[in-house]
Amino acid sequence: MSDPELDVVEFLLTTVVYGERRDLDPDDLPPAYRAAFWSDGEIERPLSATTTTATDATGVERPWNAISGLMFTDRDDFSGTISFTDRDMAEEWFLGRADADRVADNPVLAAAYGDEFEGVDHERARAENRPARADRAFIDAMLEESFDTDDEEEEEMLDLVDVRAPAEVEMTLDDLVLTPDQEGEIQKIVKAIEHRDYLARIGLREIGKLLFVGPPGTGKTSVARALAHDLDLPFVEVKLSMITSQYLGETAKNVEKVFEVAKRLSPCILFMDEFDFVAKTRSSDEHAAIKRAVNTLLKSIDEISLIQDEVLLIGATNHPDQLDAAAWRRFDEIVNFPKPDHDMRADILRIVTREMDIVDFDPSTLAEMTEGLTGSDLRLVLREAVLEALTEERTTLTQQDLEDAIQDFEERDNLKNMDMIDGDHDALVAGGGDFGGDGGHDHDH
Repeated sequence: MSDPELDVVEFLLTTVVYGERRDLDPDDLPPAYRAAFWSDGEIERPLSATTTTATDATGVERPWNAISGLMFTDRDDFSGTISFTDRDMAEEWFLGRADADRVADNPVLAAAYGDEFEGVDHERARAENRPARADRAFIDAMLEESFDTDDEEEEEMLDLVDVRAPAEVEMTLDDLVLTPDQEGEIQKIVKAIEHRDYLARIGLREIGKLLFVGPPGTGKTSVARALAHDLDLPFVEVKLSMITSQYLGETAKNVEKVFEVAKRLSPCILFMDEFDFVAKTRSSDEHAAIKRAVNTLLKSIDEISLIQDEVLLIGATNHPDQLDAAAWRRFDEIVNFPKPDHDMRADILRIVTREMDIVDFDPSTLAEMTEGLTGSDLRLVLREAVLEALTEERTTLTQQDLEDAIQDFEERDNLKNMDMIDGDHDALVAGGGDFGGDGGHDHDH
């Protein structure tokens, strides 16, 4: 449980110690503290401890109220600055109440007071702290520095990529159900990231380019994002089909910019969706500018490296049959994403329903009823069951609610896939965009 008094004193001590010790840098500050002090992509010394920054860093709404009763604290009513009147007394008070876990979670205090607690080591605390380069504020500052948003082509380039800080990715690997092969490949890449210096030293540089292959809705994008979250890496996502957009200028230049973004944000994950687009473009009569963009893409993939550039490249495709040899050989590992089997479906249902109240819940029976469904399909089934229960003013579900939702989902799926024989019906379906539809685009659940 949070202790507002202790939280605010920890914050004040951190600002004081960080201001004094020039051997510490933003990577030593806890992420919540950094968020309170970022300005134009930098954190300047000294850190200004005010009621506002204390609230931003600790979440305590009235920080001065929390510590005003302590003999060693003071506040400037005009500026809102809060400070210690007696540093030694503040340290003694804090060290008498803080435990080793609290200090280990704050590398600044681990550097200053680690010797006071068994098992607290500054280097270990720093290594486990999310690096500053993964903060949203740093990412935004880097993008602003790298691209001129007043330039139309540069602005179009930023529309091409979706850059997320790891804290913005809500999915973790613990939220996903993986096959043994997927777990094995992920473990190998995690070890490769941890031991990049060793791999570089022995000359093993052709590693860190993965291709995720499988039907829509089997978790390719989710796994890539969850990796970014768990490894505290910025996540750069691009859909390759977007390089043909009429709103983009020089497509080859934009492809180069994607890799430039990734290298500047490194270490990071660069996720390239719809990779089958490469093969389709190479084998078609597309415009020469688009073909140049694809050739630029393949060359850029050849030149980027996890070991040298600290960029983990992940491609994804729903249509591996459309890839040619030139596309396949760019990747050192192929990771298969099949539709989940019975046991995986049951596990997915258990995970997705963790926060739900369900009477007589039997995931094994539901798994038997959902053969052929993907993880994304199962989430849609559960969503419909929840919404149907809410129409009856219920927040407690039953097993029957879920079974009914499965039946409804299968009926809708059959209608969606039904071949329409009547020509007039065909025309109506094809023109569905006039009635607010999506114009017939396929969707990855």
